[in-house]
Amino acid sequence: MTQEQNGMFGAAGTGDTSGYGGLVRTAAATGSTERPYGGYFDDVADDLERAYPDFADAITRVVVDRGELTLHIKKSRLVEVAFILRDKLKFEMCMGVSGVHYLDRTGAELVALYPLLSLTKNQRIRLEVATSELDPHIPSLVEVWAGNNWHERETFDMFGIIFDDHPGLTRILMPDDWDGHPQRKDYPLGGIAVEYKGATTPAPSQRRSYQ
Repeated sequence: MTQEQNGMFGAAGTGDTSGYGGLVRTAAATGSTERPYGGYFDDVADDLERAYPDFADAITRVVVDRGELTLHIKKSRLVEVAFILRDKLKFEMCMGVSGVHYLDRTGAELVALYPLLSLTKNQRIRLEVATSELDPHIPSLVEVWAGNNWHERETFDMFGIIFDDHPGLTRILMPDDWDGHPQRKDYPLGGIAVEYKGATTPAPSQRRSYQ
């Protein structure tokens, strides 16, 4: 199944300063992939099903696309699945979390993506968890992979996803009192007033001359 996408960031009219407002492209809507997945992907799915009896309920889709295996997981089961992947399947490293904002996915507009690496088996997979803009909560994985601490803060800062039980979920890039989340696709693209705090300009007599 394919769908047509117009523009880039959800902006219309003069709000789009990116130059992509007139872009029209066709994007494939990827459904669940049927077995065999190929390579080690079948082994990962089989091992997870054996180690996690609630696999069929927790994992809503298994997608193989562009050489990557992505497990789509219910957010209520994310921590359970993460512990199984770390302890039983030896995915010792989570390489962080990235946010995505889909304007057209009603009820699942915000997505968190987690690339996982097994050093033991030299394998890579991804986890994908969706939530609503009206309820932008996803469980924190800091207790599973401690290195996710500042990655979750950045995703919160840029996309507004609230990672429940994070030990200190505060902004990491923008000022604490910044309004909104700059990487959402409905965020204004132009004419944003930028505030510089604590910056000083030396007096003319103190400026260095480079002539």
